Amino acid sequence: MDEALLRSLTPSVLAVLVRRGADFAAAEDAVQDALVEAVRVWPADPPRDAKGWLVTVAWRKFLDATRSDTARRRREGRIDEEPVPGPTPAVDDTLQLYFLCAHPSLTPSSAVALTLRAVGGLTTRQIAQAYLVPEATMAQRISRAKRTVSGVRFDRPGDVATVLRVLYLVFNEGYSGDVDLAAEAIRLTRQLAAAIDHPEVAGLLALMLLHHARRASRTAPDGALVPLAEQDRTRWDTAAIAEGVWILQAALARDRLGEFQAQAAIAALHADAPTAEETDWVQIVEWYDELARLTDSPVVRLNRAVAVGEADGPRAGLAALAAIEDSLPRHAAAAAYLHERAGDLTTAARLYAEAAHKAPNLAERDYLTRQAARLNSHGRH
Repeated sequence: MDEALLRSLTPSVLAVLVRRGADFAAAEDAVQDALVEAVRVWPADPPRDAKGWLVTVAWRKFLDATRSDTARRRREGRIDEEPVPGPTPAVDDTLQLYFLCAHPSLTPSSAVALTLRAVGGLTTRQIAQAYLVPEATMAQRISRAKRTVSGVRFDRPGDVATVLRVLYLVFNEGYSGDVDLAAEAIRLTRQLAAAIDHPEVAGLLALMLLHHARRASRTAPDGALVPLAEQDRTRWDTAAIAEGVWILQAALARDRLGEFQAQAAIAALHADAPTAEETDWVQIVEWYDELARLTDSPVVRLNRAVAVGEADGPRAGLAALAAIEDSLPRHAAAAAYLHERAGDLTTAARLYAEAAHKAPNLAERDYLTRQAARLNSHGRH
């Protein structure tokens, strides 16, 4: 059973049903039913035209559901117009599905779940496992999202920036359950890049590839977090880095800079350095300046302060950090690192402990706790 083929065909089959007049929620249910049927039938009797088979079965599932609905009389006209079986037109409406799933009326978590279900072809169980929530909870979230977008016109122009943010959210979820969401986000972003010629789509794809290339070196065998400067660079995926840099260079050449391109440029500079000591921090600061101009994000300014500390010394970094609200997540961790580099180990140890208390995940908390313990032990000796 080719699960990857099924998942790749899901958005185009769903789009065909919607284009024929099915509302989104009913069409999505019918496609899921067709996928279940494919898993049952295909191993013994694989179809010659996989997409055409799925469209035919999904449309019949939709019609069966429509006929049993209380509004049957109002839909009889549509039922009578069932298209005859045959080749499915090669029209790619995947892009419209992306926009629909990233509708501004949806919460970010609902938009991500709906994208994974409708465009990614994941089951409710797989999505629930990835988000570590009960399957019933995820089913309710997806159902509410489908109802929200059911009345939205399918041909309405969408916001590329919103779609990209949803995909970036998927990527940052990383891995849980039996679905690698980082790899899934890369697959979906490749699909989007094939459907739309946009430098920021290319920028996001490059950023994902460059970050994903370092994945194998990010954790120790015991699961402990390994910071970038201490990672074994021989374990980085050089093919993914080369592809990411090539995609980024092509996007930057179009002179339509966006935040994902700027982030990818920073990631490329890290990837290009043979060792942590050879990192071009001056150029990284320059890219953070561009990124701050594009986003006006306090998180960007925080990361820039750390980069300034590397390029111009820890005191310069602390001066830049002083202009940023200290309630910002990871502010204490950045301050601890810069104070340690400046030689103030007592303050650094206190800030590492404070940062550990505020850490957003267990791996980060354990790492910061170890840093605080290391400095406290150093002080006792």
